[in-house]
Amino acid sequence: MTTADLIDRARRKGAMIATAESCTGGLIAGALTEVPGSSDVFDRGFVTYSNAAKSDMLGVDPETIKTFGAVSEEVALAMASGALRHSDATLAVSVTGVAGPGGSDHKPEGRVCFGIAQNGTMPRVETIDFGPLGRAEVRQATVSHALHLLLSALS
Repeated sequence: MTTADLIDRARRKGAMIATAESCTGGLIAGALTEVPGSSDVFDRGFVTYSNAAKSDMLGVDPETIKTFGAVSEEVALAMASGALRHSDATLAVSVTGVAGPGGSDHKPEGRVCFGIAQNGTMPRVETIDFGPLGRAEVRQATVSHALHLLLSALS
């Protein structure tokens, strides 16, 4: 699967995509918009690196962040759902994680929580522990997996 394949599938399905990114800082949106003609299916990307941005731009409840932490499935779910509400998209992916270096026993380096929200379906979340691959590698693995989730949602 290439990103161009994803864009073509979204176009055929009449989907419009939004991204809500924390640890990737806009890399998913960048990968999508690298494809010529992606403006047919890409509405917008939210780079919500800080907790305040998650709340201000996506409507993530600060209590959710306080209770579960920014790197959590609960926050990933709220980010994806918020991206749908605050855009013209029909499909949104979110990512929040610990790219590194660092982390903790509770939230180790390489842990990333993903959310997928799509009009007419229940949102989904999942967590992947990529491991301490290094910051650039964790971020690239996150982009690849997010694109795969979008493609799967369009199947």
